[in-house]
Amino acid sequence: MADTTIKVTDDVRDRLRILADERGTSVRSLVERLATELPTDTERAERTARGLAYIRANLCPDLTDDDVRRAQEWRADIVAGRIGGRR
Repeated sequence: MADTTIKVTDDVRDRLRILADERGTSVRSLVERLATELPTDTERAERTARGLAYIRANLCPDLTDDDVRRAQEWRADIVAGRIGGRR
C-alpha cells in the first residue's frame, strides 16, 4: 500500500474528519471508499447505457433519445432548484 499526501484546505480536512467520525471510520478509509465507489464518467455512461437498454427491452420499447434528453433536462432542473421547490 502506498502512502500519498493530499493537500486540502483546513475546512475540507475538518469536513473529512466529521464525515469519517459520523461513519465510525478513519479519514483514510473514507477517502479510499469515495475513490472506489464514486463512478468515473465512463462508468456512469456504461451504467446509463445498460439501464436504457433494459428499459427499452422490458418496460418501454418506444423510448426515444429525445425522451431521455428531456428527462435528463428535467432532472437537472430539479437538482438546480429551478423546479419542484416548495411553495
